[in-house]
Amino acid sequence: QVQLVESGGGLVQAGGSLRLSCVASGGIFSRYTMGWFRQAPGKEREFVALVRWTSSNTYYGDSVKGRFTISRDNAKNTVYLQMNSLKPEDTAVYYCAGINIAYAPSRPSEYAYWGQGTQVTVSS
Repeated sequence: QVQLVESGGGLVQAGGSLRLSCVASGGIFSRYTMGWFRQAPGKEREFVALVRWTSSNTYYGDSVKGRFTISRDNAKNTVYLQMNSLKPEDTAVYYCAGINIAYAPSRPSEYAYWGQGTQVTVSS
């Protein structure tokens, strides 16, 4: 059973930065496409970024392009989300997700494994 544990959330002022981490266990991490999603109160879960198991392939949601960077360290079974130039509208619970496929899904329903989420709050 694959388990994902996120960390790194918190409270930050607008314009600041945070780095989220997600550690995976119980599977062959290097063969998983890993994604980050977020969900604000009253809104649907939104695609943020993903990195394919070949980590040169990364994809981003339009709202975070140029500000967020996803990366992975297969030796540490960890995926990261570096968030810069944070805005109040980035406030949400951020979730790490994984799926044992090679392509690049951006819909939450396409992911099999999820972490518990970590809260990110950006104050204005």
